[in-house]
Amino acid sequence: MAPDTPPGAGEPRRDGADDADEPDRDRTADAGNLPRDPATVRETYDRIAEHFAKTRHSPWPEVREFVDASPDGTVGLDVGCGNGRHAAVLAERVGRVLCVDVSRPLLAVAGDRLADGEAADAARFDRIQADAATLPVRDDRVDLAAYVATVHHLPDRSRRVASLDELGRVLAPGGRALVSAWATTHDRFDREEGFDTTVDWTLPDGQTVDRFYHVYDPDEFAADLAASDLRVRESWVSSGNCYAEVEPGSGAGD
Repeated sequence: MAPDTPPGAGEPRRDGADDADEPDRDRTADAGNLPRDPATVRETYDRIAEHFAKTRHSPWPEVREFVDASPDGTVGLDVGCGNGRHAAVLAERVGRVLCVDVSRPLLAVAGDRLADGEAADAARFDRIQADAATLPVRDDRVDLAAYVATVHHLPDRSRRVASLDELGRVLAPGGRALVSAWATTHDRFDREEGFDTTVDWTLPDGQTVDRFYHVYDPDEFAADLAASDLRVRESWVSSGNCYAEVEPGSGAGD
C-alpha cells in the first residue's frame, strides 16, 4: 500500500515520483496512543481508499527496474497492491498476478484499473483481501513479487517479520521479490533509530486521517530481513526508503 505530489500523500521520495509524502509532523511523542490494531489499519485505508488511489498514478522506478531485470515466470504477487499500479508491471513478466491488500475498497479500485489499463485482461489478476502476515497462498508458488511501501504499516515487529517469513514461504525456488519501507534517512526525520509514528492523510473535505508507520533505520531493516525466511540478494537506501531484493531462504542461517 504506493509518482505527483498531492497534499498528504504517501511515501517519502525526492525523485519526482508521485508518492512524495512529506510528513509535516513527527508525532512519536504520542507513541503510546498509536493505532496498533491491524483492524484499525484496515479501517484507515478503507476510509481513504478512493482518494488515496487517485494520487497513485505511476509505478515506482525501483519496481520498474526490478521487474525489467527479472526473468519471466508464471505467478506474480503484489503485497499491499493498493490501486494495482505495480501489479500491472509484474504482469509484464508473469502470466498471472495475485493482488493482495487488506482493504476491500482498494481492491475494487485495483480491479477497475487493471481491467481498463494496458494489461487489460482482468482474468490475469486475482484480487485477494488478506493481511501480509498471513498470506492465503500456497508454498513455493510465486516467481516474482513486490512488497513495496507496506511492511511499515504493520503495527509491531512480530507481524512485520512474520510478513517477511510469509513472503519467503510463498516464493518459489529461484523466485525473487522487492521489499521496501520508509527510512530514517529521509531528511524530514531527525532520528537515527527506527520509530513508530502517524502521518496525516488529508481528505478533499479537509478531514485528516491518521496512518500508522514504523519508520525503519537501515540497520533495523537489515535485522528484520535477517530474522526472516528470506535471503538478501542486494540492499540499498534511496529517496528516503530502505530497499532489498530478496529470494527464499533463511536470512539468519544460510
